[in-house]
Amino acid sequence: MGLLSWLRQEEQLKKMVLVVVFIALFLDHMLLSVVVPILPSYLYRAEQDEFLSSGNSSESSVTPPIRDRSGVSTPAFSADLSQNSSESNCSEAGAELDEVNIKVGLLLASKSTVQLFMNPFVGPLTDRIGYHIPMCAGFCIITLSTTLFAFSSSFILLLLARAVQGVGGSCLSVAGMTMLADMFKDEEERGRAIGISFTGLSLGLMAGAPFGSVMYQFVGKMSPFLVLAVIAVLGGGLHSLIFQPSRVHAQTEKGTPLLTLLKDPYILIAAGAICFPTLVIAVIESALPIWMMRSMCASKWQLGIVFLPDSVSYLIASNIFGYLSQKHNGSWLCACIGMIVVGITTISFRFSKNFYDLLILNTFIGFSVGAVDSSVMPLMGNLVDLRHLPVYGSVYAIADVALCIGFSVGPAASGPLVASIGFPSLMAIVGAVNIVFAPLCVFLLKPSQQQERLKVHLFKAVAQRKYYNFEEECGHLELKFFQRKNEPEGLRLSS
Repeated sequence: MGLLSWLRQEEQLKKMVLVVVFIALFLDHMLLSVVVPILPSYLYRAEQDEFLSSGNSSESSVTPPIRDRSGVSTPAFSADLSQNSSESNCSEAGAELDEVNIKVGLLLASKSTVQLFMNPFVGPLTDRIGYHIPMCAGFCIITLSTTLFAFSSSFILLLLARAVQGVGGSCLSVAGMTMLADMFKDEEERGRAIGISFTGLSLGLMAGAPFGSVMYQFVGKMSPFLVLAVIAVLGGGLHSLIFQPSRVHAQTEKGTPLLTLLKDPYILIAAGAICFPTLVIAVIESALPIWMMRSMCASKWQLGIVFLPDSVSYLIASNIFGYLSQKHNGSWLCACIGMIVVGITTISFRFSKNFYDLLILNTFIGFSVGAVDSSVMPLMGNLVDLRHLPVYGSVYAIADVALCIGFSVGPAASGPLVASIGFPSLMAIVGAVNIVFAPLCVFLLKPSQQQERLKVHLFKAVAQRKYYNFEEECGHLELKFFQRKNEPEGLRLSS
């Protein structure tokens, strides 16, 4: 009890908020990426097993096992795969891989699609009841999702598990970012806090794919998901012990409506800067493993390791730019340059010839996307402080919607588009979109304050002698009253 009381002290509470949000983002994004190297191989093998056991006894009887050089007998389809893996081009399995690619895209997109529809409800709900209950619910739902992943053996069950993850991910992301924005009011402090929390996000992305590929190959499909279920239970337990969600009261301050925020052009530009680089990551995660299997005959470990530079560079960039972009008011510049680098690097995928070229390109992708995300996420909270009421659930629901659009449209569209125009052409289109959008970030240099409506409201209330609660109602403006004998002597309003 002494330890819990100490952790609940005001000076320690900010640190515990960082720890809880760190775990939440780490868990959600590790589960997001751990399936990337598992699904293509697992679904392909499942289809092959289904074909062999489909009752076509005539075909199975005429394809006897083949003995390899060591004398070990293997099924015919396994021998074909092993022969293909020694060649430089695996085009013989192209049609089957295209079908698997579409299924993988649907699976990866399902999480973000569900999360996309959940965010407009979770954001206003967080504004109304606070962020602790949604955070606790998110940990519980993610635990259920990881358990479903571990024991799912069919495409439909995997799709259900991925959809459940979308519900939990919405709660964790929106509640987590709202927690940070509410606890860290200073712009520089907020940028530093979001940069640290994004370390959990990048570590999850970094560890997910390699961890999933290694555990899948040497331990089995269930093992990585059971480990994540344990982490979810620990994270939810820590949050419940320290913050006690059942004792937290609802928010007393009403935030700006979601539709009003959606009409704000600055928030829309910031959301676009989050969405389009995320679209690149989503297309790479869903289509790159299949393209590597077909054009480079990549092994299982390469399907996971190829994303490692992406995550490491994202980790470095998020810690650097989360603080620097806010300190020097350079969020717009970081976002603009980052999107241009994303676009050029994405177009360059068509020139990659081997596994090592992909490692270099993914390094640039991760660094530039990390610079954009860690710069724009704090800016979303700053825009609310500047132009609206300082309640952050809805604006971070919009930010998460932007992420979800990228992670849902990318995988869902990549399967059919890769089959029709090819992976390099698709990457060129996505890269061009980022380059075209990047100049719009210039408008984020000096966003204007929405003062006129609040000035009218302010002077009207002063005339009615309701000036006592104006600093609360107009919290994002600097208000100073000079009073004498309970009467307003003067009022100074500064931007």
